[in-house]
Amino acid sequence: MAFEKKSPWLIHYDGSSCNGCDIEVLACLTPLYDVERFGIVNTGDPKHADIFLVTGGVNAQNLPVVRQIYEQMAEPKVVIAVGTCACTGGVFRECYNMLGGMDKAIPVDVYVPGCAARPESIIAGVVKGLAILEEKHKKLKSTGELYVPPKEEPLPFENVKEEKA
Repeated sequence: MAFEKKSPWLIHYDGSSCNGCDIEVLACLTPLYDVERFGIVNTGDPKHADIFLVTGGVNAQNLPVVRQIYEQMAEPKVVIAVGTCACTGGVFRECYNMLGGMDKAIPVDVYVPGCAARPESIIAGVVKGLAILEEKHKKLKSTGELYVPPKEEPLPFENVKEEKA
């Protein structure tokens, strides 16, 4: 078993959301769902984190914070956008200060849609993120280049294009 699968560390950040997804992320840590069975350790320090789990969208005020957390994380790293707000901006995307989903600020590896995203979906996204982290680690170790995952199929609501006046 690879080192990443033994003890990946996760940092969670809430952008601008209703906090519904944050409650579900916390439910993942309870004994009922127990995300720690995969060896996940929750940390508050981006320098120790391998996985950046983010909820909520990007607005003008949290954009520098999101980028700073991302830049402080060591390579290889994985970003998981949890909830519709983190994926596309959700119900807040038309607000004057919203820029959209997390992919407007940083590269996202895994999208976990839902409002609010269920703990089972979040855990499935984390497990998928662990596989991507493993591939990134192998590529970084063998070639010195970072792994860029293949583009995921767009979510059904990503195909809807709205024109702004």
